[in-house]
Amino acid sequence: MASNEINTETPQLNPVIEPLSWMLGTWLSDPPGDGTFPSMKPFQYLEEVQISHVGQPMLNFSFNAFHPDTRKPMHRECGFIRIKPDTNKVAFISAQNTGLVEVEEGEVNGQELSIASHSLGRISFAKKPHVEQITRKFRLNSDGKLEQTVSMATTTQPMTQHLHVTYKKVTP
Repeated sequence: MASNEINTETPQLNPVIEPLSWMLGTWLSDPPGDGTFPSMKPFQYLEEVQISHVGQPMLNFSFNAFHPDTRKPMHRECGFIRIKPDTNKVAFISAQNTGLVEVEEGEVNGQELSIASHSLGRISFAKKPHVEQITRKFRLNSDGKLEQTVSMATTTQPMTQHLHVTYKKVTP
């Protein structure tokens, strides 16, 4: 291959991330996700999730939420999911369009990933109240759908469920 060509062949899945292979693919919310929090009125959203790999010992992800009626972009985040080799310890590294950057850590057990914020960073002009803690759970349910539940605590609210969404796989 010439040095200016990019290899477009799908690389081999790195064996380190095999325990997370059930997350791979493009997923669309079905039905729309539900958002609630004491400081905001309940809302619904559509979301497309892409979870892929390039042969490295990590997954790449992007979450793109849209308003269900207007289709206008809402929340967006992207990052990486890593596994500590030879363990079930997982790190989830995310940058969000709200100005929040987070590292969550936890464990994968079968087809369930449970993680909690380990460190958070934010832009200096982030909207208040500030997020102080986040937990997430991903699981592949018996229908082959991916579910995500996100809870958070802010400077004014204790840990409360914030989002729940179920995704249908649209491409492998």
